[in-house]
Formats: sequence, C-alpha cells, structure tokens
Amino acid sequence: MAEAERVIGTPDPPETGSEPEQSSGPAGHESTGTRPRGKRRIAVLFAVSAFAYALDLVSKMLVVAKLEHHAPIEIVGDWLRFEAIRNAGAAFGFGEAFTVIFTVIAAAVIVVIARLARKLYSLPWAIALGLLLGGALGNLTDRIFRTPGVFEGAVVDFIAPKHFAVFNLADSAIVCGGILIVLLSFRGLDPDGTVHKD
Repeated sequence: MAEAERVIGTPDPPETGSEPEQSSGPAGHESTGTRPRGKRRIAVLFAVSAFAYALDLVSKMLVVAKLEHHAPIEIVGDWLRFEAIRNAGAAFGFGEAFTVIFTVIAAAVIVVIARLARKLYSLPWAIALGLLLGGALGNLTDRIFRTPGVFEGAVVDFIAPKHFAVFNLADSAIVCGGILIVLLSFRGLDPDGTVHKD
C-alpha cells in the first residue's frame, strides 16, 4: 500500500487548552484593561459628596432666608429645635479664634481625598470619603463666601439638640464619614479594597 502523502509546511493547529492572560491590578485585583470597578467607586464617592453638599447648601439657604433673626422652631419639644447661629469656629462651635486655620484644614482635607480617590476600590470607603468631602465642601463654602470676609466667614449652624452644641448637615456628614472610616479601619479594610489582619 502506498504511503500517505504528507503535507509539508502546514502550520500546527492552535492549542485549545490555553486561557486568556489576565493582568493583576492594584492590591492583587484582576484587571480587565479598563478597571471599571475603580471608576465606579470614584463615581460613588463624588455622587455621595454632591448629594451631601447640595443638601447642606439648600438647608443653609432656607435657614438664612426663613429662620435667621426669627424665634427658634421647636421640632421635638425643647429636646430638638432649629435655631440659626453663625459659627466662626470649627464643628460644633469649637475654636472660634482659629477660623483661617480651620479653612486651610478643610481645603487640605479636600485635596487629600481627591488624591486618594485614584486608588479607591472599596465601596464603603467611597461612601465614607464622599461624606467627608461633601461636608468639608459645605463648610468651606461658608468660610469663603459668608461674612465677615473671605476665609474668615462664619458657618451657618441650625440643628440645636438640648444640652448639646448647635451644628449643621455638613458637620453631620463629616462625623458620619469619620465614624465609618474608624469602623472600616478596625475591620482591616483599606481604600484599595484589600483586607489585612494585625
């Protein structure tokens, strides 16, 4: 029987068991090339920040227009009321002699959060930083644009619980963001999404 004719120069067929190569992103995360998870977390950060900032800004506009120079409004008896107060100090009325310093600190916090956003891969951290950013922007807006002058403006406070300092929604956002960051740190969750245990 004649020997079968061998085809010379035909390339070998590709192997079927190979898998597509994957690259490793920051902190061991697998990247698909576009890194959509990081972009989504950044979007959440700025969405939360914009919401907190807008809520604070609108509330202060209403307080200045409707409540300032008027009698306080009781919400829950004498336990909680709305009372318009101009605060030249930090959150909850502390440190009125250091208005410019608090303005610089707020601006520095905003810059740090903006830089940290580039390495953000954690949704809880995005929410926490968004609250901090929105609150800092809210009070910084008052520092810049309200009387008595630029970088020395007094912040509008109006939430007055009984036996407690008067504060605003920006202060609330900052405190909630700070508490969330402490809880995340105790759990060992980093902004880049990695979890470490001491």
